[in-house]
Amino acid sequence: MPGPVLFARYAYPPNALGYCGPSDSAALFGMASEGADLEGLGQRAAQFEGAWPYLELIAGCNGIAQPLDRRVVEAYWIGNELVTRVPTSALVASLDDRFERRAGPFLAPLTAAAPGGVPQHNFHVFAVYPWLGLLRAGMDGPPLEVLDRCRIRWGRIQAIAGDLVTVRSRPLRFNGSQLILGAEQTECARRSLDGMVVTADLQPGDTVALHWDWVCDRLSPVALGWLRYCTLRNLNAVNSLSRPGPATVCDV
Repeated sequence: MPGPVLFARYAYPPNALGYCGPSDSAALFGMASEGADLEGLGQRAAQFEGAWPYLELIAGCNGIAQPLDRRVVEAYWIGNELVTRVPTSALVASLDDRFERRAGPFLAPLTAAAPGGVPQHNFHVFAVYPWLGLLRAGMDGPPLEVLDRCRIRWGRIQAIAGDLVTVRSRPLRFNGSQLILGAEQTECARRSLDGMVVTADLQPGDTVALHWDWVCDRLSPVALGWLRYCTLRNLNAVNSLSRPGPATVCDV
């Protein structure tokens, strides 16, 4: 699968909810399904202000010219050996460049998770977004739901019915100070919309990657191992902080 198509499969769910990227999510979905207009997908990918700098960072630190190289895209969404070759100093510099003006004197707490984390999507969800800080400040409900849905997570398909699949996965839980993975539970996710399929040939028993309420791809055992590794690394990085950076930025 070409890198731009893989990027679009993971980027579509939050784009459809209006959280990031260009406004025409229907066009992105069509491109992700058909996989034909790679140039158009590339132009749209560059408009994802949250993801694109990470792609540039991973590519640059690995001597890869194209941020939408499939290996780079996989590294950002799922994780692979490329994320381990990004020095902490480079990740901190990237965060400085993006958030220094916005965070001002609170930039140091914002980047404090970088030494323990890796530049995979879940780092941005756990360490940069304000939700963990809001949870520690006592706000229940929505922050944990957003953290759980926005992260890339894994699950095993139990059943398929039309556009929907039933998946067993481990949700995030909050124990009062830390984010942890809870016991498996059943959830429902989409694999297609009105018969237009993003991830084809799925079967019960397949292990898949989920983003928001969509199945984005089938995971090989190696890919599953990397996603688990990156998720736990980034959870440990934010859990080790006495106060998350975003909590300081949001003054909570």
